[in-house]
Amino acid sequence: MAMLKMQRIYIYALLKYCKDILETLQRRGVIEIEDMNLEDSVFYKDDTSAFQAQYQRLASTASEANGILSRYVPQKKGLLSSFKGRKQITREKYDELVDETQDILRIAYDIISCQKNIDTNEAEKIKYQTQLDIIQPWLSLDVPMNFTGTATTKAFIGKFSGPKTSTEIVTELAQIIPDIEGIEVEIIHSDQNQTCVFILTSKKDADAVSDALRRIGFEYPSYVSPVIPKQREKEINKHLSNRDGRILENEKNIKAYAKYAEKLKFLEDYYIMKAERYAVYDDIATSRNTFVLSGYIPEPDADTLKKYLEENYDAEVEIEDAVNDDAPVKLKNSKFTEPVESVLATYSYPDKHEADPTSIMAIFYYIFFGLMFSDAGYGIVMALACGICLLKFKGMEAGLRRSMKMFFWCGVTTTFWGLLFGSFFGDAVSVISNTFFHTPPPDIPGLVVPIWFNPVDEPMRMLMFSFLLGIIHLFTGLAIQAYNDIKNKEYLAIIYDVISWYLLVGGLILALLTMDMMQNIAGFTLPPIWEKAGLIMAAVGAVIILIFSGRESRNPIIRLAKGAYGLYGTTSYLSDILSYSRLLALGLATGVIATVFNKIGSMMGDSVVGIIMFIVIFIIGHGVNIGINALGAYVHTNRLQFVEFFGKFYTGGGKAFKPFKINTKHYTVKEEN
Repeated sequence: MAMLKMQRIYIYALLKYCKDILETLQRRGVIEIEDMNLEDSVFYKDDTSAFQAQYQRLASTASEANGILSRYVPQKKGLLSSFKGRKQITREKYDELVDETQDILRIAYDIISCQKNIDTNEAEKIKYQTQLDIIQPWLSLDVPMNFTGTATTKAFIGKFSGPKTSTEIVTELAQIIPDIEGIEVEIIHSDQNQTCVFILTSKKDADAVSDALRRIGFEYPSYVSPVIPKQREKEINKHLSNRDGRILENEKNIKAYAKYAEKLKFLEDYYIMKAERYAVYDDIATSRNTFVLSGYIPEPDADTLKKYLEENYDAEVEIEDAVNDDAPVKLKNSKFTEPVESVLATYSYPDKHEADPTSIMAIFYYIFFGLMFSDAGYGIVMALACGICLLKFKGMEAGLRRSMKMFFWCGVTTTFWGLLFGSFFGDAVSVISNTFFHTPPPDIPGLVVPIWFNPVDEPMRMLMFSFLLGIIHLFTGLAIQAYNDIKNKEYLAIIYDVISWYLLVGGLILALLTMDMMQNIAGFTLPPIWEKAGLIMAAVGAVIILIFSGRESRNPIIRLAKGAYGLYGTTSYLSDILSYSRLLALGLATGVIATVFNKIGSMMGDSVVGIIMFIVIFIIGHGVNIGINALGAYVHTNRLQFVEFFGKFYTGGGKAFKPFKINTKHYTVKEEN
């Protein structure tokens, strides 16, 4: 439950070391660089947008080349490859790869050039194939398709839609131009879609015949062969063969670069890093021979970096405490609670005036998730899956590793609550024993019989337990608010905003527990004396809230009005406590659905078919149940933290610490500090 102390850092060095220092800072990733806003007669800022654009283009070139290469030489990826994270390389290997960047860039350009040649030839193939398809019906024509006739004749080469005979064509023409004779019609090809024809007439009748042909649906081909179609077919096939050869040659050239796939990935990362380094130039101030850089650094990293820069680059480094409210926030928690930082980050980071709630939130988070999932079998599956991934994939990205750790602990608490409630894949042990072994199951605590109680049999007991956890959760939130008030030296606020609600809500709960109806609901009632004590507590708390809730207002009427509105917040506490009934609802849903799947799977009895059916339904059914209810537990656990818990003390609004670091896709450099 801590935030690392942030310090301001100023780095002064010679301009010739600027590139090396920025590269060092990027690899170490411990400084959030801020804009210096320093421009005068000595210091100025360089416009590096052109360099940024250039290196971004080069990164895109490397990415495009690697994408092309992966299409022709697929890179093997395992089912769990996404868990591996970026490949870590040493500084020596990094320097070695940097020396090869120009050679690899030329390879990237060559790969892209080969792909462009392939695309061009593929387009040419489509063009020639279209021509080939068009001339197929004309292969029996013994003159070029652009033949127009002789000195005394006029030729028409074209087509009609649908099937036609020469007699039908001559008849239709005769009906339009009955005075013209000597029209020769030859059918070149006919099918259900078209009829290709060669028509010959005298030159003097050409215009009339042309008009008549148009009227009966005559069309010229979309492509006209300049040579005899049979000869053109041979030419086209030769062109297609040549294009295929060129495509194969370029594909072979691309595949020959398969061994450079990893280096192309590094090339992309390298230019991404360079583009980001040039982006940082916008935030630093330079003079003719020097530069100045400022930012924020966590206190534990400050002295080490200061020593390194001063020893290696003759730099001057100043470090001072960050006192302004704009300082970024970096959290520091134990291995048990640190995984829940990602949940807090989705809501908001704490500001400097309040405590980091991660440690306390993590305890409730694991408890509530386990209660909602509440099956020992499901918990074991989740914990084992996450634990194996954490052990196997050491290079897993930090964010994914935190999530895996969080769900590992959620799996552990799920197992704990499942054993207490006697749920192991629902009632799987009992069903298997009764159905396939025809014997009552042994009374195994946790697997068959609950160690504590079964929520399905005693839902009211589970509901009251859920409300109890909810009250503890809300009161813990008020306690953190009191801690924040002490931290900010606002001691009276503890009475006005914390103790008052303890008295009001706690007193009403005590009074409620003395009522007779609580015997049926909770199984017990408090002695009547607690009713009077509870009402007195509630009254004192209500008066404090009424008088001091609007204390920032000097007008007494407005102050009382705000106090009355503050008292209305009692209904909010009631709704908040009722919200914890979801612990019962989701826990029951998980167990009941699991039991239903077991029942369905056992319907065929102990036959061979029944055993196979049970195994299939068991695996699929419980797999679906794990997925759906784990998601439900995650969503509703988050809601209980964000709405009910944070609403009692948390303001947020802190700015996350975002250091200048390596933001690459494939590689990360192991820095020896």
